[in-house]
Amino acid sequence: MGRYRPPQPKSSIYITAEGFERLQQESRSIWIRRREVTKALAAAAAEGDRSENAEYIYRKKELREIDRRIRYLQKRLPELKVVDVTPEDSGRIFFGAWVTLENDAGAEVCYRIVGADEFDPEKGWISIDSPVAKALLKRAVDDEVLVSTPLGESRYWVIAVSYSDPGNP
Repeated sequence: MGRYRPPQPKSSIYITAEGFERLQQESRSIWIRRREVTKALAAAAAEGDRSENAEYIYRKKELREIDRRIRYLQKRLPELKVVDVTPEDSGRIFFGAWVTLENDAGAEVCYRIVGADEFDPEKGWISIDSPVAKALLKRAVDDEVLVSTPLGESRYWVIAVSYSDPGNP
């Protein structure tokens, strides 16, 4: 058996203004971190035998991870499209919306639809590429939504749609 894996599908290019600023800040700070790691690597290399030098091996690995992230950010940032406008029909669900849903059991959940580079399950931010977000797009309040997931189908009703943070009015 080969190790070939088909390439991942391209994630969407949309991002919120806050998410874009966070990625730019990460890009600036990672270069500072790289300078520090490079100095530590040079000091570890100066200690002598590199094959048994744990500090040298660790710093080389850390530098590889930093360089991988820098390459990703340098390729990704120019292609991102910042979405910072509220749609004309603010009653429908589009990118950047906070959506409150109710499931069959009556439990409510609140999600925000954001870009693939800024999703955060702990905050309730879901990627626009996720099955839930794809099912929600262009829906309105009181619409029924069926979401196909690996665990089966889930049914939700749209309770509220907002383009400003409902937790911070």
